[in-house]
Amino acid sequence: MRIGILGNGNMAGALGAHWVRAGHRVRVGGRSPERAAELARQIGAESSGQLNEIAGFGDATLLAVPYGSAAEVVRETGGALAGRVLIDCTNPVGPGFVLTTAEGPSGARRIADASGARVVKAFNLCADSVWRHTPVAFADGPLAVPLCGDDEAALETVRALVRDVGGAPLDAGGLDRAGLLEATTAFLIGLWVGGHDPRTMLPPTHAMA
Repeated sequence: MRIGILGNGNMAGALGAHWVRAGHRVRVGGRSPERAAELARQIGAESSGQLNEIAGFGDATLLAVPYGSAAEVVRETGGALAGRVLIDCTNPVGPGFVLTTAEGPSGARRIADASGARVVKAFNLCADSVWRHTPVAFADGPLAVPLCGDDEAALETVRALVRDVGGAPLDAGGLDRAGLLEATTAFLIGLWVGGHDPRTMLPPTHAMA
């Protein structure tokens, strides 16, 4: 599979390295050509390039930039994302662990509207340090990765990429539910920063029967 990565930070490197090891053709693009080239070298990607070039390269494209930069990065792709599979791992979370999207559309919906892409929200619940595990599995088994999207073909593409990092895809509904996933992330970040283990809030499945 051809995978384009927009961004040259931690999430881009963590996920991109998995996909390179899985045998995919990966290219990296960023607003800093030098940093994009360096990340491509570090993870063994095929090459780097301009944002619009990378956006038009992949069978799937990962948007791995801070949410505050996402709209501008999408604009700089010049429409190359229209109709393409776009994986949104951004988090519109601001100071105080609150959503910067307030009561409006989710970050994923805004990215979909701005890009015209078939957006799948995924990989946003955990920090890059989690995604650097090889594979992304722990004592209880593979890490479940919630996916929100409206296009079945796009979802199937992203499911395969989740499996390539060692995770287990978890269908979480359409893109209209991405805002719930973003809010969950904001809540969890607050717990983690406070030193709490979110797992202690949830009973085992059999207790819910």
